[in-house]
Amino acid sequence: MTNKLSDSGKGRYKLNYRGTKCLNCGHPLDMSDKYCPNCSQANSTKKITLKDYLDEFFGTIISYDSRLLRTLSTLLIKPGKITKSYIDGKRISYTNPFRFLLSLAIIFFLIINLSGNFSKYDRYGTNDISEIEDFASEWTMDIDTTDAIELSQQLDSIKTAINYDGYKKQKHERDSLILLDPIAYFEKIDQGSLGERNNQKQAFFSTILNRDTIYDFQDLLNKYKLPETFENKLIFNGMNGFHKFKKSPGSFLSALISKLPFVVFFFLPAFTVFIWLIYVRKKYSYTDHLIFSFHNTALLFILLILSYLIDSIFKVNSNWIFILIFAIYLFIAMRNFYSQGIFKTIVKYLFLNTIFFILAIITTVLLFTGNIITF
Repeated sequence: MTNKLSDSGKGRYKLNYRGTKCLNCGHPLDMSDKYCPNCSQANSTKKITLKDYLDEFFGTIISYDSRLLRTLSTLLIKPGKITKSYIDGKRISYTNPFRFLLSLAIIFFLIINLSGNFSKYDRYGTNDISEIEDFASEWTMDIDTTDAIELSQQLDSIKTAINYDGYKKQKHERDSLILLDPIAYFEKIDQGSLGERNNQKQAFFSTILNRDTIYDFQDLLNKYKLPETFENKLIFNGMNGFHKFKKSPGSFLSALISKLPFVVFFFLPAFTVFIWLIYVRKKYSYTDHLIFSFHNTALLFILLILSYLIDSIFKVNSNWIFILIFAIYLFIAMRNFYSQGIFKTIVKYLFLNTIFFILAIITTVLLFTGNIITF
């Protein structure tokens, strides 16, 4: 009985095209090796033809599509099962959780950004509070006289309540002092305590941005010769971003949304720490919990995309339905994956959702602040 190699390959993977040394890394190969065990390159000495290239290209697409369909079906129909299968080693059958979630997040926020038409909100931008008063005055000229009188009275009562005239006078006096000698004024306020000078510098930079043509911190340094410190740069960038936000709120929202897909991947690892702590007695590692978070968040984005498409096509509000579906799905996924009783799962479910919302609020504030500084 002879040990004969079977020629089971096709195209450039046939037995007669195989070599004894990897053309990529030089690792010694056996004729039975279809792929190099060191670098995974195919063991083939045949020149690539157009047909070979197209066969591999479409074969990769079909292979990816099969994994994608299997991932979607398992994720939708069997909550928690896909994570168990993945961490148990069945990884080639499913798409990578990180890439899958990133793709869905980018698709969702791209749809929101492109269809939201946020630029229309730029028309409501303003440079100063006095411009709001001018806008209101012009608007009242276009409405009925009785309504205009009533609106004017309401505005007057609001101004009285907040002492608007006093604020306007105080602001005018402060702006006059700043513009009279900006360098001397800044040197004076730069001597105060951290909190005091922070507030005064905000007012200073706000006045300069409103009254002068300054685009960035370097323009400010060149024109007013202010100290180039980290504190000054940070406060100026914050006020400059806020100034741009007031002028172009729509563009600010668009820039904010474009960052959200990547914020998700800073948020989830932090949230997963709490999952790991609450299930610390389980056999799962932190990475296993993180994969569980990725899969469930991916399902959330799928539902959000479906909800947005349905709302856009049929002009309805289906958000609450899909959020309810996700809430039920998440509970089932936790029970299936962690295999605990209903009562324990309910307690941990409520705790983790509370932590989720607290972290979401903190992340939103940090993102908004960061976007203001960098806008």
